Amino acid sequence: MTATLTDGRRAATHTSIHGKSFFEEMITRERKWTERSGMVMALLLISLPNRLSEGRTADSAIVANTLLAVTSELDILGWFEPSHVLGVIVPEITLANLTSRCDRLEAELRNAITLHGDQELAQHLSITMHVYPEPTISIEQQMPPSLNQLLYPELLINRRSIQNYQTLKRGIDIMLSAILLFLLLPVFALIAVLVRMSSPGPVFFKQTRVGHLMKPFTMYKFRTMHTAADHQVHHDYVSWFITASDQALSQQKPAVFKLTHDSRVTSIGRFLRRTSLDELPQLWNVLIGNMSLVGPRPPLPYEVQQYKPWHRRRVLEARPGITGIWQVVGRSRTTFDEMVRLDLQYTRTMSLWLDIKILLATPTAVITGKGAC
Repeated sequence: MTATLTDGRRAATHTSIHGKSFFEEMITRERKWTERSGMVMALLLISLPNRLSEGRTADSAIVANTLLAVTSELDILGWFEPSHVLGVIVPEITLANLTSRCDRLEAELRNAITLHGDQELAQHLSITMHVYPEPTISIEQQMPPSLNQLLYPELLINRRSIQNYQTLKRGIDIMLSAILLFLLLPVFALIAVLVRMSSPGPVFFKQTRVGHLMKPFTMYKFRTMHTAADHQVHHDYVSWFITASDQALSQQKPAVFKLTHDSRVTSIGRFLRRTSLDELPQLWNVLIGNMSLVGPRPPLPYEVQQYKPWHRRRVLEARPGITGIWQVVGRSRTTFDEMVRLDLQYTRTMSLWLDIKILLATPTAVITGKGAC
């Protein structure tokens, strides 16, 4: 049996090693299928030893042919890095069988290569395993694990395809945020005085949020709550809001993301929240690059704890924003799943014209208070 390179559709007879571009498409496709099936996907990456070109060509043929012999018909084989790293996607397995299945595949690969007469090659193969869904964070962990970008090859492809848009968008973010910060200095000063008069404590509230590609950052807001406020109330509500999105419970309570009649909020804080003036300090986050003027709302770490795998895409495909399609269309009156779908709709269709329309619609949403609490 010989290995052939192809960028065609997946070979039904399991007789080919796919090319890099098609293999990357398969990683993305199988990852999304895993989100629907509830099963687990493993990506095994097999790095060849660093030999001279003649030896590497021979090694490639041996490893490729051996993989075709020891993998199952459901496994998908391809070049992750041409002539350097071979990949095997092991789809639709249970978490309980994950380790034994991958360990058995590695052992069979090394044993078969050894029987072929190349024990040195078998010993020097570097094999790593990457699992999707990635592990969720625990309460003790508090912060999400760093993103394994090997499981998201489309993110790099998408960034390349919209590079001009992203460059222009970042330029507009810097220019507008700098201008607004300067022009709004009197407003900042007035709000700072009102916040200090309303209750003792700092003017600004700093909070860790999860940003683009799951990277944490510090987000700034005007303080709207008493300093001794118990945040467990919000923690519990967010947990309910996310997990109840597809349950009957979501039909029994109003799907309002922000808490109403929250005793922790000061009198001036209620006004700041209703008018979204508490969000103005996030212009600094935009200026330094943590956020954009337009994008999905940045979640709290304990929100990400509750995420289903497909929910995470809202923080993978776009930089978080001060305003976004959810804020001007759904605001606080959608279920969590609907909010995520709006964010994903934005990431699929984002353009400068869409950003402009969202920015122009934001003042109306703020003035009318639609969905604000």
